Amino acid sequence: MAPAAIGAGLLSNQVSDSVDAISAQLAAADPPLTTTVTDRDGSPIATLYAQYRLPVTAAGIATTMKAAIIAVEDRRFYTEGGIDLQGILRAAVNDSTGGALQGASTIAQQYVKNYLVNVVDRTDPAAQQADREDSIARKLREAKMAVQLNDTTSKDDILADYLNVVEFSGTVYGVGAAAKAYFGTTADKLTVPQAALLAGMVNNPNLYSPYTHPDKARQRRNLVIDDMVTNGSIPASYAATAKAAPLGVLPDGPVAPSSTCLGAAPDAGFFCAYAESYLVHAGFTADRLATGGYTIKTTLDPRVSQVAKDAVDANVPTTQDGVANTFAVVQPGSTGHQVLAMVANRNYGTDPARGETSTDIVADASNEFGAGSSFKIFTSAAALVTGKAGLETPLPNPDSQCFPVPDSRSSCYTVHNDGHYADPITLADGLATSPNVAFVGLESQVGMPAVLDMAAKLGLRNTLATNDAGRPPDPASANPQYREPQSEYFRNLLSFTLGNSPVSPLEMANVSATLMSGGVWCPPDPILSVTDRDGNAVPVPQQACEQVIPTGVANTLEAGLSKDTTDGTSAQAAHAAGWTRPDIGKTGTTQQSESVAFVGGVDGYAVSSMVFADGPHPREICPGTPVHLGDCGHGAFGGTVAAPPYFHAMSRLLAGVPDQPVPGPDPAYLTARN
Repeated sequence: MAPAAIGAGLLSNQVSDSVDAISAQLAAADPPLTTTVTDRDGSPIATLYAQYRLPVTAAGIATTMKAAIIAVEDRRFYTEGGIDLQGILRAAVNDSTGGALQGASTIAQQYVKNYLVNVVDRTDPAAQQADREDSIARKLREAKMAVQLNDTTSKDDILADYLNVVEFSGTVYGVGAAAKAYFGTTADKLTVPQAALLAGMVNNPNLYSPYTHPDKARQRRNLVIDDMVTNGSIPASYAATAKAAPLGVLPDGPVAPSSTCLGAAPDAGFFCAYAESYLVHAGFTADRLATGGYTIKTTLDPRVSQVAKDAVDANVPTTQDGVANTFAVVQPGSTGHQVLAMVANRNYGTDPARGETSTDIVADASNEFGAGSSFKIFTSAAALVTGKAGLETPLPNPDSQCFPVPDSRSSCYTVHNDGHYADPITLADGLATSPNVAFVGLESQVGMPAVLDMAAKLGLRNTLATNDAGRPPDPASANPQYREPQSEYFRNLLSFTLGNSPVSPLEMANVSATLMSGGVWCPPDPILSVTDRDGNAVPVPQQACEQVIPTGVANTLEAGLSKDTTDGTSAQAAHAAGWTRPDIGKTGTTQQSESVAFVGGVDGYAVSSMVFADGPHPREICPGTPVHLGDCGHGAFGGTVAAPPYFHAMSRLLAGVPDQPVPGPDPAYLTARN
């Protein structure tokens, strides 16, 4: 035995220096926990995790589970000093003399190994391989750390920590999650057969899975039950009854919640995805969110969200081929713009046949056809700020006109009105009835740089950073349409005010919120609070609110937008819905009716409703029950198809609530100043 002992002693000295460093890592690394995302009332809407783990204390683990794991893994657990001297000596002699490598690992040693593999080194495959290697050096490191652990931690806590860290297959980690996933119960209520099954799985979760290998799982469970008898944990008279019990696992399991926002309810999926993306941009990594055990309380208002979801589903069914209806609601305010709802007739998921999409079509610039004439808001705001026009300024408005293209040698840009309008027409009447010629002429007078700058100020910050396909600009593209962000691509394109470019529905709702906040832009914020696993508040950095236009301009523009539902493009739909509330609104319809929009707000709700073709073969959108794709000759308009969900949702939300008037115009912005 002497050569083996001497060799082991020398090797022990070699690994001593690394033990303290690894022990420090063990102490510093928290096990991954499940993050819970809630609505503003604290009700869970989704879970995010890399390892599904529900930690429990020693007192929260059934004695049956403790007895089962000790019986099968470490019978001398309560009497040994962190290592099993008898087993270690036998294994060391055998391994050092060329025999097959033997285990002799105690629960404390297994805890160390599992903590390294599942926690400290979980994102480092090379380190995990070293944690698992069959070497005496690894065994000695584990043994030394197990002794340290035994000297500083009670046996009950070591056992609980071990049962909280081990894998029970797939993404299920720890006995708390395993009890729920396999049996729909809690760790403190595990029966003998249930505890024996879980204890048996620890050795090889895949081989002893009750779902894929039920016979092996049963044999292993029964072996654990026999070990419990041998160890004196249960009487022999009970063993036969326990072994005869069915596996008793939940069908189609293990049953664990979704690990992403794809598992959120139909009215919360897009919101959850946006909240997660918002936090990543604020400095949280995706891994941190999936492992930190945070509670993320969002601004989602469950009532607003459900009412909005009902409205879009009534307008366009979830599985309607090729037609999406998004709906975003933002709460205006001078200190913040809280997002209350982000829904669509589509659901957030991965099965297109069920009307699902994994793209956040509410937050992203996913409406590739645009918001139509609702972009005239930006031209109007720029004209008011620069003094090129006031609300009562008459604008030239012939049936058609060809406008020179700035800084271009190409032919002029020809624009036609869709119908007959007054010529000239005031800016206020133009906002209500939406003639194209008047607004392209005003845009030409104000200048594209000022209009694009205004669009960014009022809210289209992420939208204008995408290219004309709604994606990140591609510097390698030969086509400026895809190479440049929209903020650059439209510098010389007067078509911008007609809204024929990709846009974020959420950002358009936030444009309304900026106007309703007296010209104060704030980021559309989905987060109320974030707390860590210990209940401590975690700060979430965000952009500061900005006074982007004078309050007088915002009020004047609101006054100009207040005629849409009474005398403008959505008045007929408002009358049909019995809508009489004072509000603001602007409709939009793209040239081929492949996208229509209503952007507006009422009584503290800033809203965008957009209906657009979202399939691989986009066509004209047609009104009807339901809204559909087709060749209807004169297709849908923002007032006929996008506005009705707004009236539907807001009528329900504001039932019994007194009207709030729209601000009157500032006299300083009624006429042109330049």
